[in-house]
Parts: sequence; C-alpha cells; structure tokens
Amino acid sequence: GFGTFDELFEILTLAQTHKLDRSIPVLLYGSPFWKEVVNFDALVHHGTIAREDLKLFELVDEPRAALELLKRRIELAPGERMSFAKSRCPG
Repeated sequence: GFGTFDELFEILTLAQTHKLDRSIPVLLYGSPFWKEVVNFDALVHHGTIAREDLKLFELVDEPRAALELLKRRIELAPGERMSFAKSRCPG
C-alpha cells in the first residue's frame, strides 16, 4: 500500500541526494507491477527526476536474477561485515 511507496521513495530520495553512507542495491521485484503503478519515464519527462536517477534501482522478475544482482552490487571490503546503510542526516 502507501507504506510500500513511502519506504521506496524515501530510500530512493536518500540515495538520489547522496545522504546514505554508501550505495545500496534497490531491487523492485515484478517489473509488470512496478511499470504499471509507477511511471518512472513520466517522472523523467516532467522533470521531477533525472534520467540518471533511473539507475538507483533495478527491476527484476526472477529470484535467481535478483540474487545475482545483489551479489554483484554488494561490495564488502576485506574483513567488512554486512550491515545496513546509515543516513548521513542528523538526528
């Protein structure tokens, strides 16, 4: 529902404005659904986001493809443990 969109747009906004301490992969599972409910191309067309912002997420349709994308996108330094990205915003 609305909460899903709220969380999605919050994380995309934090990534877009470079307010995360690192890049995180955002995968939207089920491209037919996401293409129907959010017209990202229209957002670009109307200037509310830049075309470059479309690189902040990836649409995936298969669990195996999602796993492979996560493996490629999550880079850990030697000895680093998996953890959540933190906001650079105060408070």
